[in-house]
Amino acid sequence: MNYVRPAQVAGYFYPANPEKLKKDISLLLDITKTKDKIENIFGIVSPHAGYIYSGKTAAHAYNLLVGKKFKRVVIISPSHSEYFPGICIFEGDAYETPLGILNVDEEFREKLETENGVIFKGYEGHRREHALEVQLPFLQSVLKDFKIVPVVMGDQSKSYVDALAQKLAEISDDETLIVASSDLSHFYTKSQADKLDSVVEIRVRDFDFDNLQTDLETKTCEACGGGPIVTLMKAAKLKNYKHSLVLHRSDSGDVTGDTKEVVGYLSAVFYGD
Repeated sequence: MNYVRPAQVAGYFYPANPEKLKKDISLLLDITKTKDKIENIFGIVSPHAGYIYSGKTAAHAYNLLVGKKFKRVVIISPSHSEYFPGICIFEGDAYETPLGILNVDEEFREKLETENGVIFKGYEGHRREHALEVQLPFLQSVLKDFKIVPVVMGDQSKSYVDALAQKLAEISDDETLIVASSDLSHFYTKSQADKLDSVVEIRVRDFDFDNLQTDLETKTCEACGGGPIVTLMKAAKLKNYKHSLVLHRSDSGDVTGDTKEVVGYLSAVFYGD
């Protein structure tokens, strides 16, 4: 291997010790276990804060993947520390977490790249990004024998969302899972956050990506990974996946007891008949 990206936020967003990490994820999956079975899953939305805050909400989505098989998982993340125009697919060979190495699906990466340079290979956004990384131990806990396609959106405006959704719809198959990594509003009171975050919940529930895009642009709601969510929804619709289900919504105040400044979280699934 030429380049394996080492874990950047192990010991911070989630445990660095592999046994502790396995135990924590197992507990989160146990307390969110559902009897509902959803087949023909195209993608999920999962939050990306520290597991102590958003892990339970994330686990609601990851529980649905237990026992399923996917050849590859495309993880779409916002970029918190680097701005760049376009969408960057990780150019290295693998990502590493305390649970092991996840190889990149190089063949799929080549197909996802666009000639006009809107979707390109590189390292922009991948160097320190936690929003993508925190999804990986959950994936390693519920799936086996899969590769990853790590994607970071440097710009989440509509033209980039549309380009990525179109390309994913063209090249994805039933062995492809898409994960949109996003938190919701940041640092409002609990009641203010609830009003903002309920807008996202309603749009996701109603599979209404056009109005979600507008709401994000007009600040009617907030989601740091709004672009990944809308991308997932549009690609799902283009692939004729017609169903959405909001699985869980919470905020950091549910854990900390602080209602003055909270961060919102949501998990959801998109699936077909």
